[in-house]
Amino acid sequence: MNHLMNFLKNNLTLGIVTLLIATASCSFTNKVDPGDKEKEELLIYVISNVLKRNHFSPADLTDQFSEDVFKNYINDLDPAKRYFLQKDYEDFAAYKFLIDDQIQDSKITLFKLSYERLLERQKESRAIFDEIIEVQFDYNKNEIINTDYENMPYAKNKTALKDHWRKLLKLSAIGSYYEKVKEQEELPEAERKSLVEIEKEVRMEVKKSIIENFENSKDIKRLDYFSVYVNAITSHFDPHTNYLAPQTKDRFDQSMSGKLEGIGARLQKNMDNIKVMELISGGPAWRSKKLEVGDVIQKVAQEKDSVATSIMGMSISDAVELIKGPKGTKVRLTLKKVDGRLEVITLERDVVLIEETFAKSMMVKDNSVNYGLINLPTFYFDMENKNGRAAGDDIAIELKRLKDLGAEGLILDLRGNGGGSLREVIEMVGHFIPQGPVVQVALKNNRTQVLEDDDGGKTIWDGPLVIMVDELSASASEILAAALQDYDRAVILGSKQTFGKGTVQNFEDLNSFVRNSEHGDLGAVKLTTQKFYRVNGSSTQLEGVKSDVVTPDRYSYIEIGERDEDFPLPYDEIAPATYQKFTGYANLREVIKTSNARIAQNANFKLIDENAQWLSKQRKEYDIPLNYDAYAARIDKLEQETDRFDALDNYKSKLTFEVLPYEKELMMKDETLKQKREEWQKSLTTDLYVEEAVMVLKDLRMNTIKNNKLSSKN
Repeated sequence: MNHLMNFLKNNLTLGIVTLLIATASCSFTNKVDPGDKEKEELLIYVISNVLKRNHFSPADLTDQFSEDVFKNYINDLDPAKRYFLQKDYEDFAAYKFLIDDQIQDSKITLFKLSYERLLERQKESRAIFDEIIEVQFDYNKNEIINTDYENMPYAKNKTALKDHWRKLLKLSAIGSYYEKVKEQEELPEAERKSLVEIEKEVRMEVKKSIIENFENSKDIKRLDYFSVYVNAITSHFDPHTNYLAPQTKDRFDQSMSGKLEGIGARLQKNMDNIKVMELISGGPAWRSKKLEVGDVIQKVAQEKDSVATSIMGMSISDAVELIKGPKGTKVRLTLKKVDGRLEVITLERDVVLIEETFAKSMMVKDNSVNYGLINLPTFYFDMENKNGRAAGDDIAIELKRLKDLGAEGLILDLRGNGGGSLREVIEMVGHFIPQGPVVQVALKNNRTQVLEDDDGGKTIWDGPLVIMVDELSASASEILAAALQDYDRAVILGSKQTFGKGTVQNFEDLNSFVRNSEHGDLGAVKLTTQKFYRVNGSSTQLEGVKSDVVTPDRYSYIEIGERDEDFPLPYDEIAPATYQKFTGYANLREVIKTSNARIAQNANFKLIDENAQWLSKQRKEYDIPLNYDAYAARIDKLEQETDRFDALDNYKSKLTFEVLPYEKELMMKDETLKQKREEWQKSLTTDLYVEEAVMVLKDLRMNTIKNNKLSSKN
């Protein structure tokens, strides 16, 4: 293998430069012997060089880099500390400060050692499990389990590991045991099962679930584990730089192909948990209102299954396979909600079409005044079809429709919008300003481009404008909100700040760097290549967009933004662009001040803030009782504490909402569209944030100067 590495070191650099300049791939003519180890060493070499050459801000390979990568990798390999012993960790720690050297030498000694040790420990853990699961759980014993696995020590010996496994299995069982005991209490005494019967029934359910988990783990290939190692390295460059093994890249491509079949949720593995990261607009999960961002899916059952399968510790791909399914079938999910409660929900699967992520409008009526509301779930653009749907064009159409219907103000709802096409952002900003810069893009080597609205001075909407955002509004959403805030064109209403993702990613096909390889498909790397800056020179990275009118929500105190990721790129500033501010509002600052004062006095917003603080506190309570009485008392306490927030569910808006005339006609022919629009209407009648946005529009409308003028701003 050394001759191959020497050849690569001498020739890959030239190949990468050639690719960047001439868009041609380099060739490695040397033949290599097939084998996992050689492919992995080749991957390490190619990936490290691609990142060094093409990443916006390459990480320095230092001892600190090594230590950070080591910590993340070992944690990701065994997040619940179910397998490794303290002695294993000490063996691995010999490489804690050597990973940087190993990368430069294209060595994978740590991976090889940890992978082989993991397989060994997994076999031993199966034997431990087989023994423990046959022993009755004692729910009268006073004990707890600390679920802050990352900060807990490794088991010192196999006896301690066995006890850790016992607690983990008991934790998996106690929730179901609690539910079944409560169910029995509702039955006539003659029909009730004994506690012994219930305990065994639940334990056998856990046994079946964990055995399935063990069987699924047999299908995890060495390359999947190697991907964990590589991504511990790539994520140190920034959270959005990742290695995608061939199968992973195929799944990513499929997810972008035009439809998502299943429950309509994007999931992410976090430690041992499968967490909900996004709900797809219009999908089953979104429509049900039962699932929300931040929920952890613990178990999955099909419609006819009597026993749910635990997905704790399962690979994300295996978990997704269990959750998705044909349209019309049902899936039952056991959730750990964001407030710590356990809840079982049933969802009917459907095909979530991209059409459901398109812009849609509603007329908002406040007494005799009409306002327009446009919801934009994503900045979409059909790259393969030049005549396909695009967000900028669709928003233009909706704006014209609302103007024709006499709308005197506009709300653009970007809540939960994770971004999309930069081209569409630039076009969309142009709908609200005559002309000027929209965003500044920084490339490598301190090069900066100013991207401008160049539609010839056309403005579609020149009336009052409020943009609604939240902590999940990211990337392209932040560019639009930032630009219109900098121009004083819109009032930004929502969370204290948006997500804070101010970077651009591109894909590099690793196969284009190595030709005639006998190792097959090498996969791809998604890496950060650019950084966004506002027209005022500040970055949206980490800081996001700070709302003019700050409204509390459930995520106000939860770590959910870019700033809460490991190793994000830093915030910085560049020189501002030259632009002209909008001067059409007579007293913009006073309107913002009035709205913030109104929110501070609003009892519902106060209750939302209390709820958010309570949620944050619950998420930091890692000690879970494994004694039944203590567990039941904890559940009762949680339910009592949440009762005071029930008033939020009873809120009803004073506004009325009407579907636009053209959609009313379509709804008469399309029952599915009718159902979705009626559900949206219903949700808006309980939306406290939309009501405040309308009040801001009323104030802006009263303070709007006719014949708007622009003042110079440098």
